[in-house]
Amino acid sequence: MRATQAVVLARGLGSRMRRDDGTSLSREESIAAGSGAKGMMPIGAAGRPMLDYVLSALADAGLTDIVLVVAPEHDGIRSYYARTTPTRLTIRFAVQAEPRGTADALHSARETVRDAPFLMLNSDNYYSAADLRAAAELGVCGLVAYEAEALARESGFASERVLRYALLDISPDDRLRAICEKPGPDHPLAIASERWVSMNLWSFTPAIFEACRRVRPSSRGELELQDAVTLAMNDLGVRFAVARRRSAVLDLSHRGDIAIVRQRLSGIVPRP
Repeated sequence: MRATQAVVLARGLGSRMRRDDGTSLSREESIAAGSGAKGMMPIGAAGRPMLDYVLSALADAGLTDIVLVVAPEHDGIRSYYARTTPTRLTIRFAVQAEPRGTADALHSARETVRDAPFLMLNSDNYYSAADLRAAAELGVCGLVAYEAEALARESGFASERVLRYALLDISPDDRLRAICEKPGPDHPLAIASERWVSMNLWSFTPAIFEACRRVRPSSRGELELQDAVTLAMNDLGVRFAVARRRSAVLDLSHRGDIAIVRQRLSGIVPRP
């Protein structure tokens, strides 16, 4: 069954975005960066938030029902979408009470998601409609895997940044075997002729919620999504399909990313 719903994580603390790295920002950008709500970063001359572009791409890909996972204090996101009601999407909200990690953020949407496949993505990553469509068409648990060299080239960031993301061990028949978070430069996946990267564009069924419930805190003290996926594969017998792509993802993690994201999205008028 093709997914028509998506969970967008907009709860993150935005610690890296809050950090002043010397990038010159406008007053509006400074306010958004200081709040940590990266999805509300104004992009383009009209000041439309990043989240509008993300939601517009989801609509272009045929998604119709969106759950935004927010913090209790994120009244700005709620009020914005009350004022500017999307015409192609239905938006509902789920609240993550505390910032306990991505698995916990996803688990907080369990009562809001319909009993059907759904996508999960971050509010600070912009994916093409084609990539979102590829994820939606999986219809089972899985993810989009990005080839590292093409990702860096097409996205406009340094190739070494790829190693900050999770590398994927994928079988020849496009099944996920393992996830390696932030591998060292000598890791076999890091020195392979082709490196495949997770940019957190996932397809899930409601089976993932049990894995999110069972997962335990990582060494960072957080309930991590990659740990929940590993638990789902190893303990619950869930198989994860992979859609391989050689394309761009715009990643709005740091203040230094704002300029390139703005430039890449300058020709797009979002229509969520």
